[in-house]
Amino acid sequence: MSEQKLTILAIGGHVGDAELTAGGVLASHSLKGDKIVTLALTAGERGVPAGQDMAEYRAQKVNEAKAFADMLGGESIVFDIPDGELKDTEEMRLRVCDVIRQVKPNVIITHWKNSMHKDHATTHHIVNDARFFAGLASFERELPAHFAARLYYAENWEDAVDYKPYVYVDFSKEAFDLWVKATEQHWFVTNSKSFPYLEYYKHLARVRGIEARKEYAATFMVPEETKRVLKSELF
Repeated sequence: MSEQKLTILAIGGHVGDAELTAGGVLASHSLKGDKIVTLALTAGERGVPAGQDMAEYRAQKVNEAKAFADMLGGESIVFDIPDGELKDTEEMRLRVCDVIRQVKPNVIITHWKNSMHKDHATTHHIVNDARFFAGLASFERELPAHFAARLYYAENWEDAVDYKPYVYVDFSKEAFDLWVKATEQHWFVTNSKSFPYLEYYKHLARVRGIEARKEYAATFMVPEETKRVLKSELF
């Protein structure tokens, strides 16, 4: 019997968040034949390059999200919420709930709870509740209920307060190369003057890989209520 294929939904506050922080693992699962979907609650257009129209940059960001997803054989979704104006509301939870029911992921990846960026922290709270709503059969929406069994919070330099690696997921050089090539589709990753994004995350993948006694790895936190290791023996 063939191994069951997974669907992974990676949700970021902006286009590029999930692609950078969890991209190596997404690429690895893509190479295994799993389905990859990215959802950005905003495009992240306020990082517009000097002299470029912000509306044009937003369209560019949406295309960059699609280019990344296409390279992984997946799909991208970008909400039409203005960057920096993401609200922690019931409406947003329902929009994300509906995407979860549409995509039917086995795994959801999103931001850790603490961040220097309010859109990241807001996304964390929205996704946690949306996952709960999506799994409730008694919560009637257009699509039937779906519960994503696994929820992970990705490691992000902007979400570092109280983040402590809990789960290490390793990936191959082939996945690393695919991730880097796909991530380079994002303008800010290679052109930002404020932070060397690609350099940082490439080195982080190697450091986490060394810690895991592997070549490359990404780390994740999990919800507090799932922090349990079950053993029948000490060994």
